Amino acid sequence: MRFIVEVEREEDGRWIADIPELPGVLVYGASPEEARAKVQALALRVLADRLENGESHAGLLTISFAAA
Repeated sequence: MRFIVEVEREEDGRWIADIPELPGVLVYGASPEEARAKVQALALRVLADRLENGESHAGLLTISFAAA
């Protein structure tokens, strides 16, 4: 499964990153790189939680991220 990471700069200067395919996976960072790293870590935690709770999908066995 491949997830697109969207990164944008907010008006207050912070960077926000999200993964549209995973609702609620949204973080702020001081730089685009920090925001991207944080959102990838959060996505992996969300996916691990889903797997632990029986929401196993064959597509989750191979996970990659791409910049938008």
